[in-house]
Amino acid sequence: MGTPEPLPAAQPDHQTGATPPGGLLDLLSVAAIVLDTRGRIVFWSPQADEVFGYTAEEALGKYAADLFVHKEHRDLVIKLFAEVMGTGARWAGAFPIRSKDGSTRLVEFRNMRLLDDLGDVYALGIAANHSTLQRVETELALSERLVTQSPIGIALLDADLRYLLVNPALERINGLASADHIGRHPHDILPSLDTDTIESALRQVLITGTPLLDQYTVGRTPADPGHEHAWSVSYYRLEGPRGRLIGVANSVVDVSERHHAATAADRARRRLTLIADASARVGTTLDVEKTARELAQVAVPDLADVAAVDVLDAVLAFRRTADHDEGPEVFRALAVAAAHPTEATAAGRVGDLSAYGADRLITQCVHTGQPVLVAHVGEEDLLRIARDTDAAASLARADVHSYLAVPLIAHNEVLGAFDLLRTRNPLPFDEDDVILAGELAARAAVAIDNARWHQSVRNAAETLQRSLLPGHPPEVHGLDLASLYQPAQASSEVGGDWYDVIPLSGDKTALVVGDVMGNGIDAAATMGRLRTATNAFADLDLAPDQVLQHLDKITQGLEHYIATCIYAVYDPHDHRCQIANAGHLPPALVPAGHRPRLLDVPTGAPLGVGGISFRTTEFDLNPGDRLVLYTDGLVETRHHPIDERLGVLLRALDESRRPLETTCQWLVQELRHPDDHDDVAILIAQATPLPPS
Repeated sequence: MGTPEPLPAAQPDHQTGATPPGGLLDLLSVAAIVLDTRGRIVFWSPQADEVFGYTAEEALGKYAADLFVHKEHRDLVIKLFAEVMGTGARWAGAFPIRSKDGSTRLVEFRNMRLLDDLGDVYALGIAANHSTLQRVETELALSERLVTQSPIGIALLDADLRYLLVNPALERINGLASADHIGRHPHDILPSLDTDTIESALRQVLITGTPLLDQYTVGRTPADPGHEHAWSVSYYRLEGPRGRLIGVANSVVDVSERHHAATAADRARRRLTLIADASARVGTTLDVEKTARELAQVAVPDLADVAAVDVLDAVLAFRRTADHDEGPEVFRALAVAAAHPTEATAAGRVGDLSAYGADRLITQCVHTGQPVLVAHVGEEDLLRIARDTDAAASLARADVHSYLAVPLIAHNEVLGAFDLLRTRNPLPFDEDDVILAGELAARAAVAIDNARWHQSVRNAAETLQRSLLPGHPPEVHGLDLASLYQPAQASSEVGGDWYDVIPLSGDKTALVVGDVMGNGIDAAATMGRLRTATNAFADLDLAPDQVLQHLDKITQGLEHYIATCIYAVYDPHDHRCQIANAGHLPPALVPAGHRPRLLDVPTGAPLGVGGISFRTTEFDLNPGDRLVLYTDGLVETRHHPIDERLGVLLRALDESRRPLETTCQWLVQELRHPDDHDDVAILIAQATPLPPS
């Protein structure tokens, strides 16, 4: 096959001859025209109207040289046409064309000889506006990693969708010689592509005559069967002068690099979104179980179909003192989340303790501190993933086909493992997934570690707090008593709330409720010291204001601490109660048969401020009346005025009269939110008649 000599470079006016071909024509879907052996236009694609300025009716049957070519270029055109038709040589280049309005357009051509099934010879011209090519070339240059200036594949198929012609570029794309295409359908030679969709598009163009441009298809061809490629494909119908249908032409551009770049960019965006989501959702509280649930839930469905968080039981119990590299490990399942109902979740129930031998993958993960990836899970792998054969059978029935475990590491200590399974997601885990899972696990591990240490310290503080509080209130003369202490349920540490009931001489009883400002073990210890001092001063039979005065001096000696306190003394013989307040919220009085009210008691200053005197006031507490002492954790919130909350307390006390113990629980249920950040102590005293002497 001969090759035409290079043409002279294009010049700005119409006297210029043909120029060398441009590069962007091979990236565009363009117009197609077909000439017979006499140089007359016999086929005209719809896009040719715009390129040449003539409609199909104006162009079909015309001698192309008379229609398009300036006189000074006629000899050159006839020579090129003869070479194409006589030798079968392909010609490509940019050529000045005379438009319908007499102006000159520089048009990019791809010309080749066609042979149909009747043996007729034609010249196929694929053309596009040269200025359009330059503009698109500039736009495409802006696209990251876009394959530019690549040759396009060209094919012509008949009305039965059998190949009539295939150019060398398409031979390279499909990995098949032209002879292997001719007379066969796309589904015969490209079984790995979605040929049903491709042939449906071809039939649509044949029926409607409307081109389909830039259709996206992804798959594999014999040219590179081991890798997935992507192509941009366009389709055009070809017709003869009297409307005789020749077939359909298609152009193919390999855009695999752009496809892979876009896929990678989309995956990167999803990874960043998932990490940002995890940053917002994981570690919202200092609670180990909740943090584990948040980690598992954030991983599905974007990263895995099933996610589990298993922490070493020895870590939770603070028994793990050295690294282990052999032997079994005992894990506690803290969380399991699934993107859809699946039997895989039955392989590990939340709260279960499971022993995994040294050969199990999760054990290897925590022993080595490295991720374990099984991209394609087999039957033997399931036995090394699951805790036992029954669990392995559950995973098999759930169609688990890929597995990934990454260690939970915080402060150089392996806490456990983050386990991921894929069932419905057909893609196996890969190294990118390992990196993403490791990022999520690293963030969550720190939160889990902080939570377990906080929980340990909190448990110690609560244990100390409860040990320093009195047990069941003692039996005293003339009073029925009920008390309740509840630590904060949210992430805050235990505070220094306390209550006390102190029997005094003469059948009197001291009632005390206080709150050390602060939290943790130090606050609990300070509370214990103040409670001890209160008991000592109460034995001296001092007035309430004097007791508070002594406690104020002691509190000033306690560095960084102040406290509020209510101290009341009840005498059952005259049903009188003396009371003094050190910066505490006012107690509530619930007279029998009357609506509750807040006692008008001088507030005073908190203990530890110093230099402030306290006042003792008296009120009647008759049989059936109730005195409700409480700490601010019962009523204070971050979003409501304290007066409003005190009104809520009185309304709660105004409801039907309940037993004292039940009333304590009722108040906590009605007034407190589970996530409130403060302790609460309640002491309720109900006056009763003294028995006869």
